[in-house]
Amino acid sequence: MRDPYEILGVSKGAGEAEIKSAYRKLAKKLHPDANKHDPKAASRFAELNAAYEIVGDDEKRKAFDRGEIDAEGKPRFQGFEGFGAHPGGGGGFQQGPGGAHFESFSFGPDGFQRASGGRGFRGGAAGGGFEDILRNMFGGAARGGAQHFEPEDFGAPPPATGQDLHASLTINLPDAAKGTKARVHLPTGKDVEVKIPAGLLSGQTIRLKGQGWPSANGRPGDALITVNVAPHPLFTPDGSDLRLDLPITLYEAALGSKVRVPTLDGAVELAIPAGTNSGRTFRLKGKGLKTKRGTGDLLATALIVLPERSDAEFDELMKTWRDKKPYDPRSDME
Repeated sequence: MRDPYEILGVSKGAGEAEIKSAYRKLAKKLHPDANKHDPKAASRFAELNAAYEIVGDDEKRKAFDRGEIDAEGKPRFQGFEGFGAHPGGGGGFQQGPGGAHFESFSFGPDGFQRASGGRGFRGGAAGGGFEDILRNMFGGAARGGAQHFEPEDFGAPPPATGQDLHASLTINLPDAAKGTKARVHLPTGKDVEVKIPAGLLSGQTIRLKGQGWPSANGRPGDALITVNVAPHPLFTPDGSDLRLDLPITLYEAALGSKVRVPTLDGAVELAIPAGTNSGRTFRLKGKGLKTKRGTGDLLATALIVLPERSDAEFDELMKTWRDKKPYDPRSDME
């Protein structure tokens, strides 16, 4: 995937507000509903959501900037500590003041293990030659006395016994609300289809039986898929409810009106009473998310928006109100 900053069109030094604003604009522009005749719209929208999942999350953004994860949020390979830890190193050998220093590795029920040896390959404190290093790497006993081993977790090899594995998947809000099917790539290398139930909330986990790490003694473990719901340009989930900022005009607020309100099922009509103040919230029953506990509501909060460009007549009207009918909405704050 491309650089997430490039996808969002922001610099690496961009602030949270700038990133969120850039995402909202692009989400409206690239949303599949607005590009129904473009076969690549869904993939571009998914790429945008994946980029925002990295850059819009403070911890993931820092990890990406440090090079710890890639543009898809997957951990980057940092190299083996002990095999060539220094630049250009090709093995587990390092030259020290007293001769050649080596580290031997073995693999057993506890995963990879590492031991530090003494001088040289033959004789000395290490007590063995190249055969002993090979024997240590493949589980044989070391000669020349006991050595201390410390477990070294490399993350890549599957465990000796079947264990659960973890993966993540990002979907959009409409799919989370209605349910969908999606494919996810597992650390085992397999691609599997995941059935997303309707009403799933961000952060919930789906268990896929028998899709975990393989086992030498029995059935494999399970795959635990954490499903994240990408931010929506209009709706913000609040449990099973959805929240929406609803812009209205000054005259709609003052005189009352009927306005169209978007929902996940299509737009509906809402009556705005005369004298509505900015910040007043209207509850649209049953227009939220459907979950096992029931269906949530849509909470639409009115925001009075002035015209982008005022004219002389509008300015004169406001001045007349100010001079002839003044009022103080902040009187109770003193």
